[in-house]
Amino acid sequence: MTPEIVEPSRALTGVKYEIRGRLARRALELERMGYEIIALNIGNPGLFGFRTPETMRLAMIENLQASEPYCHQKGIFPAREAVVMQQQSRGVVGVTAEDVFIGNGVSELIDLTLRALVNDGDEVLIPSPDYPLWTAATVLNGARAVHYPCRPENGFLPDPEEVERLVTPRTRALVVINPNNPTGRVYPRALLESLARVAERHRLVVFSDEIYDAMTYDGAEHVPMATLVQDTLCGTFSGLSKVYRACGYRVGWVVFSGSRDTADRYLESVELLSALRLCANVPGQWAVQTAIGGYQSIRDLVSPGGRLYESRQAVIDGAAGSKFIDLVTPDGAMYAFPRICTDELPDFDDERFAYQLLEHKHVLVAPGVSFNTRYNNHFRITTLPEPAVIGEVFSRIEDLLHDWSVAKAS
Repeated sequence: MTPEIVEPSRALTGVKYEIRGRLARRALELERMGYEIIALNIGNPGLFGFRTPETMRLAMIENLQASEPYCHQKGIFPAREAVVMQQQSRGVVGVTAEDVFIGNGVSELIDLTLRALVNDGDEVLIPSPDYPLWTAATVLNGARAVHYPCRPENGFLPDPEEVERLVTPRTRALVVINPNNPTGRVYPRALLESLARVAERHRLVVFSDEIYDAMTYDGAEHVPMATLVQDTLCGTFSGLSKVYRACGYRVGWVVFSGSRDTADRYLESVELLSALRLCANVPGQWAVQTAIGGYQSIRDLVSPGGRLYESRQAVIDGAAGSKFIDLVTPDGAMYAFPRICTDELPDFDDERFAYQLLEHKHVLVAPGVSFNTRYNNHFRITTLPEPAVIGEVFSRIEDLLHDWSVAKAS
């Protein structure tokens, strides 16, 4: 008897996450064969020698006994209150601990907040390029991801008028990722104000992904979206993973602000979904108050001479020294999104490039189309490695692209 094939859910059609997809699996195979792979596909600070502040670890250890029971579905009160105090210090008014939901990382909260909001056929405005979980979670929850372009020729900044033209009666939410992943751009205040007005005019929920909020360089200013959104609901996402280098703790939060007078049933639904998963990881939550209230070591890392600053500079220098690469300078986050000059390599394909770079040069990057772009001449790398490693990466990339150029010329 022929066994019946186990088919996956049709809901997964069109869902992709190449950051940990086919290329990452091939990289693991190569490592098992003995090759040393320089993996630049994921922003995971702990893999590159960054440490979580010692005070956060101690806070978690000292409260382990209090971490054994489930906590409230929204999270422990000290963590939520610390988030409120952070928001207030940034100029966000009218929020309390009741407006804060703690999750197992921002990743869980993206899915949870969308699931509570959208119905089949609804639409969510998402930037392109995007962090692909936003698109995946939208699709998995039955809605349609409508990508508003953040074009390379415009420095990866969106045009608010173009965004507004994409609004339809089915549009429920506007996603803003700032500082941006994958491009590293930090949005100017005037742009954010215009996007806020678009959302308010159409009563869209604003989902502002600000997980890299303190990672800015050379005077770039991060403006919290919640300080600009008043007449519609705004959810601000952040957490411990990036700024505090604590990815494995799996602690993120979403804070709701702005107009909540018509959002009671929605927020009750968010709490219901939070209760269904019982609670977020409790030990990690005890690190939140210490993280937010303690010394902000991230400032040293992103200042000239700091590790993140110098690694970012190595990426800028590597692109500037390349015959084939252009780069919109990242002024935030921990990524860069280089472009391959198609006048030099007119048949360039970013997926083929990423595969060849892994197989022949043992460097793992994420092709640009992984981030829901309509063009295929970009790739994303993380700026976490030491500057010398980044220099070696660009040398290997240049060798590969030179070989392609020579082969094409012949």
